[in-house]
Amino acid sequence: MSADDEDYVYDEASGEWMPASQLAAKEAAAGEVEVRDAVGNVLADGDQVTLVKDLNVKGAGQTLKQGTLIKSIRLTGDAQEIDCKYPGIKGLVLRAEFVKKR
Repeated sequence: MSADDEDYVYDEASGEWMPASQLAAKEAAAGEVEVRDAVGNVLADGDQVTLVKDLNVKGAGQTLKQGTLIKSIRLTGDAQEIDCKYPGIKGLVLRAEFVKKR
């Protein structure tokens, strides 16, 4: 199938006709949530982050100190929350505003 044989569809948002594959890629990109750390860096799954301030962890009776390294984060689909693993704390979820990409 050549590029000339591709089906064109009408994109109501832009008011233009475009190839179906291009429209599908545009819609997929619109559904992704961009998560940014305290200084504006874009975070992705598997990144390492450090804490920018001391955080009291509710339910664990423990404080994570500023500069603590958190390895291999996972994005949750929320623009402000990241899922993390830390020894001794199960189900740790941090706000992106308290971490900095390493």
